[in-house]
Amino acid sequence: MPLSSQDASIAWTFHPHNATLDIVFFGSFISPSGWVGFGINPNSPEMTGTRALIAFPDPNSGQLVLLPYIIDPSVKLQKSPLLSKPLDIHLLASSSTLYGGKMATIHNGATIQIYATLKLVPNKTKNVHFVWNRGIYVQGYSPTIHPTNINDLSSVATIDVLSGSQAICHNNFLTLKNVHGVINAISWGVVLPLGAVTARYLRHIESLGPAWFYAHAGIQLSGISLGTVGFAIGIRLGQLSPGRVYGLHRKLGIATFVLGMLQTLALFFRPKTTNKFRKYWKSYHHFVGYACVVLGVVNVFQGFEVMGEGRSYTKLAYCLCLSTMIGISVALEVNSWVVFCRKAKEEKMRREGLIGSSGKFSGSSHG
Repeated sequence: MPLSSQDASIAWTFHPHNATLDIVFFGSFISPSGWVGFGINPNSPEMTGTRALIAFPDPNSGQLVLLPYIIDPSVKLQKSPLLSKPLDIHLLASSSTLYGGKMATIHNGATIQIYATLKLVPNKTKNVHFVWNRGIYVQGYSPTIHPTNINDLSSVATIDVLSGSQAICHNNFLTLKNVHGVINAISWGVVLPLGAVTARYLRHIESLGPAWFYAHAGIQLSGISLGTVGFAIGIRLGQLSPGRVYGLHRKLGIATFVLGMLQTLALFFRPKTTNKFRKYWKSYHHFVGYACVVLGVVNVFQGFEVMGEGRSYTKLAYCLCLSTMIGISVALEVNSWVVFCRKAKEEKMRREGLIGSSGKFSGSSHG
């Protein structure tokens, strides 16, 4: 049976009369000094708590070795190295071999087969949680952390070993993660920057009157509302995956959300134009607003890296959208400065009496 990531697959035979399970896992190395692991989580479909068999080249002899490990939370959070220890499940036999026989060598792309025979609890054969992964380096006999793109973080399958059917994970983690990415890219990465552009360049068009303000406020409130939903989904994703830590992405997300909330609250304390504190409020509003937009866009790009979409067409489409917005902003900025300089020049000439109040040049008459 093909598995969902890393081009891995699995085959098995279940013996109902004694509840034993013969398994063979097919995986591949991504580094000559790397590791490939496969295991079963007796409790839940996640990496933490997995009883694993991990294969890698012996640091002394270079020969392929297969050792048992228990993935506890301290290892997931990188607080301590992963040390081999006996498994607390009924593992009857295990072995590993490289595809190609005795002459095969461990290299990037080398295929490995991990065999295991274990005894299951008779009434717990309907949903067996299989977990697999691979990494690029082994320190001594301690495999180091695996890559953290989306394919490497979704290497879990729940299978009924009697029927061979694969269960759908109840929390739909991958779908939730994609929704989180799409919503936040649109809200923090497109809508809020568009609202900032609207305020900066439409407010100078006198014929619009106060319409520019309502457009700006409407766009920003829509973006904040959508972004709040995306932020809440991110919090939920963190609860569903306590061992997955994206430090920079999380910190940027929290900072952006806080700035967005401060900006929204500032709307309710907006002084009138005649108020002496109006200029301080405007400075605060501009600083917090632009900081929120910049951090939001930066975190969208950070999100693409977390999702493993750093070289995807989705990221390319977002870059094109953002580039278009930046190009329009540059053109409007240049136009604003041209208009400003022209008005300043006319005002100077008016003060010097070179032109009249109507904008026409004034000249002296000769009799």
